[in-house]
Amino acid sequence: MIADRMQRQRFEFKYVIDESTALLMRNMVSFRLTLDEAGEGKPNLSYPVNSIYLDSDNLTTYWDWVNSNRNRFKLRMRFYDENPDTPVFFEIKRRVSNCILKQRCGVKKSAAESVLQGICPAEDQIVSRDPKARTAIMNFIQITMQLQAKPKALVTYLREAYVDPDNEGVRVTMDRQVRIGPREKVDWSLHMDRYEQPFGNKVILELKFNNRFPEWFGEMIRLFNVSRSAAAKYCEGISSLRHPELGNWNDKPGDWIADRRDARKSLARMLNRGTQF
Repeated sequence: MIADRMQRQRFEFKYVIDESTALLMRNMVSFRLTLDEAGEGKPNLSYPVNSIYLDSDNLTTYWDWVNSNRNRFKLRMRFYDENPDTPVFFEIKRRVSNCILKQRCGVKKSAAESVLQGICPAEDQIVSRDPKARTAIMNFIQITMQLQAKPKALVTYLREAYVDPDNEGVRVTMDRQVRIGPREKVDWSLHMDRYEQPFGNKVILELKFNNRFPEWFGEMIRLFNVSRSAAAKYCEGISSLRHPELGNWNDKPGDWIADRRDARKSLARMLNRGTQF
């Protein structure tokens, strides 16, 4: 099972880069950090990450992102393979200004349907050893019930990750082959009849740290001349999927056109303000 390296509070700086730049950065990062054990011996040093995102029927969490709300959150069920005997991690990922806050609880996949119905799993169904895991799953259930959130989309990608053995707060990841497709039920299959790749062949670089921005992060960014950008996988993916001709969503065409017009206006305002994600 993949080690749980989740940090409860940290900063995340994101960059969308091309593959050639990612390979050059790999050399610099691997000199400073250690490859995450989950990627050892894997093709391209990467392991699969899969998440079923939950949202309300009117996509509340998506529109919070479109409208650039400073305090927003995502609900997701993260899993690493299709095996029904491996756990699923219920996660709340909050953004409070520029800080990322996470709560996470690992649960047996057999209990997932009950969790979405508002039933807290029994002790023998919780696999996380963190004593705060039960609080995390109770908060997840509370928010899900209040929002009436349901599975909406499956997001998959391959993650190349590096960690600092002397500082758990420092982590670098490179995500490739980001795909999103409709997923409106609890289903651990990775097959998608239709999907979008919102970032194409680009690589999403994430620099993660708890306190001070490491100096060598800054040196690397300046050396390769890359700039921070928006790279919200679920939200960028939903923007790509919301096309009536795909038949993926129940929106009326008029509603979709109005939504898309509003989204473009919101994004333009965000760009004019120089909003950082």
